[in-house]
Amino acid sequence: MKITIENPLPGQEEEIIIRAENLSPKILELLQLLKTDEEKLTGYYTDGSMGLLDPDDVYYFESVDNKVFAYGEQNVAELKLRLYEIEHQFPNAGFVRISKSMILNLAKVSRFRPAVSGRFEAILQNGEKVMISRQYVPVIRKQLGL
Repeated sequence: MKITIENPLPGQEEEIIIRAENLSPKILELLQLLKTDEEKLTGYYTDGSMGLLDPDDVYYFESVDNKVFAYGEQNVAELKLRLYEIEHQFPNAGFVRISKSMILNLAKVSRFRPAVSGRFEAILQNGEKVMISRQYVPVIRKQLGL
């Protein structure tokens, strides 16, 4: 496979061109990653303000009392989406379901630690700890190549 990178001329839009006889699963995954990189989420804060959230800045999504929240390093925003919609919107962006009520951003995990009853604990980069349900431990192991 040949990869060519060119700098656009001033005023030109960045562009990606893919020339392939067949769209392999790897190319399709790459396309999905490129699409999700530009997507933003609308978050609603407790002070009544709203803003756009970059999914890469979200540590995890959690459903509490039929509301979905996006947890960042120091802030929390409510979303008007359901967890299953977030899963479908970002299928190959490093987000993985870890319980019925939580989706975790694997890029924000510092380390994993086994816990009681076959569960795992994920220690996040901001020091927060979240539990991974034993039902979802095999999914995490597969994602990490274990």
